[in-house]
Amino acid sequence: MRRTIAYPLAALGVVGTSLAVAAPAQAHGYVADPPSRQALCQQGAVPNCGPIQYEPQSVEGPKGLRTCDGGLPQFAALSDAGRGWPAKAVGTSVTFMWHMTARHRTANWEYYIGGKQVTAVDGQNAQPGEMVSHTVDLSGFSGRQTVLAVWNIGDTPNAFYSCVDLDINGTGGPAPAPAKPRESYSWEVPPPIAPPPVVHQRAADQWAPGVDYRLGDQVSYHGVRYTCRQAHSSLTTWEPSINTLALWLPLTDG
Repeated sequence: MRRTIAYPLAALGVVGTSLAVAAPAQAHGYVADPPSRQALCQQGAVPNCGPIQYEPQSVEGPKGLRTCDGGLPQFAALSDAGRGWPAKAVGTSVTFMWHMTARHRTANWEYYIGGKQVTAVDGQNAQPGEMVSHTVDLSGFSGRQTVLAVWNIGDTPNAFYSCVDLDINGTGGPAPAPAKPRESYSWEVPPPIAPPPVVHQRAADQWAPGVDYRLGDQVSYHGVRYTCRQAHSSLTTWEPSINTLALWLPLTDG
């Protein structure tokens, strides 16, 4: 259930008697997989994010911005590169999945790296589904990159912003720490410890969050068996009984 948080106007920098603040209206949408920065905050993977952890879908600002926070000071943590955002290891073809909580008519979706547009997807001014995915070719990039994903609304002047940290053709992990000053002595650096392999749950396992499910995988949830209809990383708000039509299909024994 979405939590509603009341913020004092003074905390948001509202001055005077006019209410000229472009605040987000209710709930809208964000990139959930690979996990965007707001998704990582919601999951608690990155702590102390502020109010964005309760409303990851609300990063709404005027069209044309190139910021992770949509120009909203209460979500400024999303633009802080020093927070050690984990980067998911991916190949050169990446599928971005949006979770829509208010399905506005759509002008288009845009994807940027380093201010350069990688691709755009025409929304045809149509209302999207609850889950929308785009497969984007990132073969022109490598290593750690931050992808800015933008959902431009067709019937308002605003857009929704999500930043996704990726390690293209890499091993993933948190952002590297700032380099320390070089000392006058030398030492032997042990080899890095390889990350543990991802345990993939398959056939008839209990559904759980934080698992990379693939097309055709089967899980059990509250006594019902389901088969995966679309590859994704599971979240606590994506249980099979909630997102049956988008991600899971219930099975009947025969």
